[in-house]
Amino acid sequence: MKTNIFPAIRLTLFCALFFSGIYTVAILGIAKFTPNNGKGQIITQNGKTYYSNIGQSFTQDKYFNSRPSAVNYNAAGSAGSNKGPSNPTYLAEVQARIDTFMVHNPGINKADIPSDLVTASGSGLDPNISVEGAKVQIKRIAKVRNISEEKLLELVDKQTEKPLFGLMGTSKINVLKLNLALENNK
Repeated sequence: MKTNIFPAIRLTLFCALFFSGIYTVAILGIAKFTPNNGKGQIITQNGKTYYSNIGQSFTQDKYFNSRPSAVNYNAAGSAGSNKGPSNPTYLAEVQARIDTFMVHNPGINKADIPSDLVTASGSGLDPNISVEGAKVQIKRIAKVRNISEEKLLELVDKQTEKPLFGLMGTSKINVLKLNLALENNK
């Protein structure tokens, strides 16, 4: 018994010291060398501060909608829903999001709605949507803001972030940056 307990206690003490102290300080030190000293991607506009790396809710018709959040955009509780694709509750949530989207975007076919506009991300805080997700909303925003669809399409193209090194990932659009640019183009 002594041969098992003492090594287990030593390992527990080592892990507690390492992960609560040494590792934490090392990660904090690395963060100090990143942009904005590890405090996030901050945007200040009109006296307001925004974090562009955390998803935020935009539901008014005059803005591009964000990706749904399983945690109601609460950064303190980042998580997915943990519901499988055949879960009846999950399917009902997705159908409700589809119905809401179609009410606010008349003339859009259900098949034309990108999945990222009706399904939450794994973190529940994804700040990005697909280019298709932005383009499918242009008609609604053009009508509400009385702006030409071509002008909105140019804005979407300017805000599109290409894949890393042109290889990794897909093109995406940060919804906060896109909506702030939309506000600046009044």
